[in-house]
Amino acid sequence: MATAIPDVSEASGQARHGAQPARPAQQHPQPVSRPQPGQQPQQSSQQPQMSRAKREDNVIYIGKKPTMSYVLAVMTQLQNNMSEIHVKARGRSISRAVDVVEVVRNRFVQDIKRDIAIGTETINSKDKGRLNVSTIDIRMFK
Repeated sequence: MATAIPDVSEASGQARHGAQPARPAQQHPQPVSRPQPGQQPQQSSQQPQMSRAKREDNVIYIGKKPTMSYVLAVMTQLQNNMSEIHVKARGRSISRAVDVVEVVRNRFVQDIKRDIAIGTETINSKDKGRLNVSTIDIRMFK
């Protein structure tokens, strides 16, 4: 009669059934060097990306997610003391963008103001050539 012999884990020293290889130690990223007091911080190539991300932090692009997902995003921006939020959409998502703004305005923040800009973008498609797509930008501000 054969019995199973349990493996002994090298890391814990406890017996385990079923042999699994030990995980290699995780490597931690190198620490970032901090400038000493009185020194200028080094310029990074990521600086323009960071300023662009901060600039577009108040823009919410509407897609195919449920309406309340975008309402939550707008409310989060309002809680972070954003004075102005842009809700942008194209094509079939325009009606969802209008729904998002109306839900925020009617259920949560009744005194918010809005400004609407509409337009058309021309897109070059491989299949159909040039397409015109409607756009909307709803600016919400206090």
